Amino acid sequence: MRALVLLSCLLASLLFSGQAEETEDANEEAPLRDRSHIEKTLMLNEDKPSDDYSAVLQRLRKIYHSSIKPLEQSYKYNELRQHEITDGEITSKPMVLFLGPWSVGKSTMINYLLGLENTRYQLYTGAEPTTSEFTVLMHGPKLKTIEGIVMAADSARSFSPLEKFGQNFLEKLIGIEVPHKLLERVTFVDTPGIIENRKQQERGYPFNDVCQWFIDRADLIFVVFDPTKLDVGLELEMLFRQLKGRESQIRIILNKADNLATQMLMRVYGALFWSLAPLINVTEPPRVYVSSFWPQEYKPDTHQELFLQEEISLLEDLNQVIENRLENKIAFIRQHAIRVRIHALLVDRYLQTYKDKMTFFSDGELVFKDIVEDPDKFYIFKTILAKTNVSKFDLPNREAYKDFFGINPISSFKLLSQQCSYMGGCFLEKIERAITQELPGLLGSLGLGKNPGALNCDKTGCRETPKNRYRKH
Repeated sequence: MRALVLLSCLLASLLFSGQAEETEDANEEAPLRDRSHIEKTLMLNEDKPSDDYSAVLQRLRKIYHSSIKPLEQSYKYNELRQHEITDGEITSKPMVLFLGPWSVGKSTMINYLLGLENTRYQLYTGAEPTTSEFTVLMHGPKLKTIEGIVMAADSARSFSPLEKFGQNFLEKLIGIEVPHKLLERVTFVDTPGIIENRKQQERGYPFNDVCQWFIDRADLIFVVFDPTKLDVGLELEMLFRQLKGRESQIRIILNKADNLATQMLMRVYGALFWSLAPLINVTEPPRVYVSSFWPQEYKPDTHQELFLQEEISLLEDLNQVIENRLENKIAFIRQHAIRVRIHALLVDRYLQTYKDKMTFFSDGELVFKDIVEDPDKFYIFKTILAKTNVSKFDLPNREAYKDFFGINPISSFKLLSQQCSYMGGCFLEKIERAITQELPGLLGSLGLGKNPGALNCDKTGCRETPKNRYRKH
């Protein structure tokens, strides 16, 4: 009996040691890849202090509040575009957005870029759909999880407008602060994977509207695919519709490329373009990166050098967005100001036409309905193009103004010539000065290495400027 016990113990110890050896062999078979190219390209090893852009951002914030926001609020621009700019958005870091089908490696890619594998900071990954929340990775002094309700309530952050999507969404929004050097310069946003066999109503919140909010504010958008998920369904098609006009920010990633032989990889690459061609209607297609973005070594007998170069190119793209943070922010505010100005000019033209057509016996509602239904009959848009130096490609959709004036009566607005005060000047004059002189001057001072201070302007450079009737000339 004792011999049987000793024999069973010996067999158990041999079995355990065999399993341990197999585990060690498995670990040896999957060595981690060298990360030196990531640290070098993103300059994570440099000890120099990060640049202080607070003075420039403060000046940009002042220009927005003094020269752009008054006209924006007076003509209710936010109700036309649904894009409200907050102080948190002006001072925020560049945002990198990860989109794509489920289980294509979005969370794994973020873990790899930040070196979070096998740490308590890493995002959960798996073959099944694992990310059901919008996860925002930010810099912080220590690891900290922030609930979506708290993020929306904090006006200092750029996420307070997300409150409009409801409490169900805020429960699906999570912020994670991580003490990582890369996150001092950029913010990553991981999104739920697109699942084509489930109605988006079942998510409990407007998924496409939330995606649009992040798309509108992202500086770089990574759309990730893997070789097994190239089919395009309704939800992915809707997503690419939302990306129209943002082609310069889109980067398409064909992930897990080392799982394929060369011939199959070429076929998958062609199939990816075939699937996406109807969705990306531009002359020059977005840049496509082909690699495997995870910490394990590339599989043998694959194009390892090609995959490494593709990865370095993507990192250079990311670093360029980080380096151009201020230039992109100023350009974004200027583009916003141009749209606000065009909107104000159009509302002013609608109002002026309405006043011209009104008589003592006219029915104001019928008169304005005729103008809104057929603005070309009254040369509303053509007049703006002819007199105010506006590009026809910047004009908003005519149909949008039917809904806009359906909510906002024309009688609630004032003419631009009446939007002047003795101390504050004219709203239109100030926004034109910001577009033509203050914002370009602020941008030019960055290139010259100057300390941007107050910028003085003598003229707007625009063709139509209302006269300030309250100021002595």
